Amino acid sequence: MSRILFARPMFCYCSGVTPAAPESLAAGLAFPPRPLRWLFLDLNSYFASVEQQLDPALRGKPVLVAPIHSDTTVAIAASIEAKRYGIKTGTPVWEAKNLCRDLIITPARHDKYFEFHEAIVAEIWRHIPVTKVCSIDEVACRLLDNENSVEAATALAHRIKAGIRKNVGDCLTSSVGIAPNRLLAKLASDLQKPDGLVILHAETLPQRLYDLQLRDICGIGAKMERRLAQDGINDIRQYCERRPRDAGTAWGGTNGDRLWYLLHGVDLPEKATQSRSIGHSHVLSPGKRSAVPVRLTARRLALKATSRLRRKAYRARLLVLHARFEDDKSTWRCSVKLPATQDSFVVLAALETLFPKLRAAGKARPGDFQVRMVGVTLAEIEPVGADQESLFGLLDPDDPLARETRTLALSRAMDRINEKFGRHAVSLGPQNGGRIDRIGTKIAFGRIPDLDEFHE
Repeated sequence: MSRILFARPMFCYCSGVTPAAPESLAAGLAFPPRPLRWLFLDLNSYFASVEQQLDPALRGKPVLVAPIHSDTTVAIAASIEAKRYGIKTGTPVWEAKNLCRDLIITPARHDKYFEFHEAIVAEIWRHIPVTKVCSIDEVACRLLDNENSVEAATALAHRIKAGIRKNVGDCLTSSVGIAPNRLLAKLASDLQKPDGLVILHAETLPQRLYDLQLRDICGIGAKMERRLAQDGINDIRQYCERRPRDAGTAWGGTNGDRLWYLLHGVDLPEKATQSRSIGHSHVLSPGKRSAVPVRLTARRLALKATSRLRRKAYRARLLVLHARFEDDKSTWRCSVKLPATQDSFVVLAALETLFPKLRAAGKARPGDFQVRMVGVTLAEIEPVGADQESLFGLLDPDDPLARETRTLALSRAMDRINEKFGRHAVSLGPQNGGRIDRIGTKIAFGRIPDLDEFHE
């Protein structure tokens, strides 16, 4: 489809500054034009739908996707049929089995979800440019002035949905939301599932949202809900009926009144974001939850995280080891400061100093040392900047400064080998103490791995 660009005036937004206008909307405030500007597409039960697409025997049946074959883990996805039994992401497998006798458990195949994601994005591009890939199952597209009438936007949504089913997989249904800004378009996509299409018009805002819960809004979790309640805000109506500045004060933080304007349909500029940490976690199979396999798994996760750090040209100043013991929902964690580094050897050496603390925490608990989940996070990350040759490379080989220069070069060489010959072609020991779980690349709904990660 050819796209014609139309120039139109931009609305300038300043935190805490109320646009001057006649008394009409929102207690005397007026707004700039708020046409339909965003189309947001959310794949329904994405992981489970991919599994049903790959295996016709699963179609029409309740399916739960789990990280491993174990009743002690939780669902990372549930099919549309499974959701009718009350099963959802985060439901323990043992509980899901009690809710549905005919439930089918299938292990996650993240590489397949990535492949389908690439095909879906490519299909959407056939109809409209993709403005932002928000997650593995969510895509946002900005509508131009020749696409944002109700008729044109509705037809476009139907073409995209049909194109995905025809050219990617007929099990892959989607819900689409269309609204004046991206936050509202996402909210609209959640209002009718599965296979829905909802349009939020500026003329109906914010009253159209009053029946929803605060937690339905992306960005409001339990902590923010409590904060708003302390300020006397218990629902969306109470938030929107305040003046923008007062609503922003209740929200707190810089530009706290952004949400007020967004809920009234104003399309604000995106706020720049920056990665603050890089990490990986792994749910261990029941037979690999003792101290030795936990330590080896954590080392493997640290290598994977450090490889990502180098590929993104960052360095870290903090290493965090976190874990969850069996029958405990709280997370244990400890950390150690790092010199600004992206060297696998430096990170592994620091990790070794944290294991005694994890062992001590495990011994202090009743029963044997049993860790259900272990994770490693590299935090306080910053861009490396321009590379330059080390001044210490020609020092005596046993000098600590020269050693770090060599180990970083070796770490980068390992990255190149694994990229060429496949994951785990070369790794750092020790690997004694028994086999560990296979640790592949996993997709979080809020983060899509790069293709390179499937080689790390």
